Amino acid sequence: MHVLVTGGLGYLGHAVTLDLLAAGHRVTVLTRGGADAGHHAGAGLVRGDVRDRARIGEVVAAGRFDAICHLAAVSRGRDSFADPLTYYDVNVTGTLNLLMALDGIRGSAPPARFVFASTDKVYGSRYVGALGEDLDPCPESPYATSKVAAERLVAAYAATGAIGAVTLRCFNIAGSAGGRTDTAVERIIPNVFRALTGESPYVTLNGDGSAVRDFVHVLDVAAAVRLSLAAAQAGEHRVYNIGSGVASSMAQVVATAEAVTGLPVAVRKAPPKPEPQVLTADNSRAVKELGWTPGRSGLTELIADAWSTWNA
Repeated sequence: MHVLVTGGLGYLGHAVTLDLLAAGHRVTVLTRGGADAGHHAGAGLVRGDVRDRARIGEVVAAGRFDAICHLAAVSRGRDSFADPLTYYDVNVTGTLNLLMALDGIRGSAPPARFVFASTDKVYGSRYVGALGEDLDPCPESPYATSKVAAERLVAAYAATGAIGAVTLRCFNIAGSAGGRTDTAVERIIPNVFRALTGESPYVTLNGDGSAVRDFVHVLDVAAAVRLSLAAAQAGEHRVYNIGSGVASSMAQVVATAEAVTGLPVAVRKAPPKPEPQVLTADNSRAVKELGWTPGRSGLTELIADAWSTWNA
């Protein structure tokens, strides 16, 4: 297939591009500009901002893509409270513009396959334990709400038969791919690494660090995207949780990082927060229907991969 990957120069986009190329697909990466760092030589590159409807229409009409992996987004939940308009503009309007572009060539090509990267944050903090896809979304930030709105937009358009769509609700993506790892300041593993290297004096844990979350390797997520492209059927919209299904506490993340690196991590304990103690993915639907396996998402391998890239 000829696949357009929006946000293809980002952390997840880089891994998806490498995975699709390795599987024999033709890939074109959409970037809104700036440096081409991380661009794989085997992929094409086009410029365009998903908020620019005219430009996105040009790109889609010229590319005649068989599939679109829509990964471009702004995704810092805390920042979205201060700047909600940007989050809706990029995450909702950007998705609308891609679908409008596909609608503009509707009938001149077979229905495209459309994979949309969403987030476990759509579930909010109301639920505890293993989260299934049939739970009602309870978003608690403009970021999460914008993702729910985009999911529903994709589902509505798929129902017309114009596309075959899959939404992937990704849990905490980590690890590395092709020399790229996560550097986001709001996530625990990059913050542990900053404490290890002296970029930060310590990593902060809420309470005793017993809160449990689900971490999934970026290479496993990329595989899920590829499998979703194969599974997408015109007129359908499927939703899958993409997480390891393994419970890892924040204290366990710190301890594993110490074991992997052989270095001590300075920890500062903050007061406990009113947050769910256990949040993991029920990934059984993805495993059964996509044939997906999170085979690289063990905490030790995931942290070791991330550290090797970070340290390099």
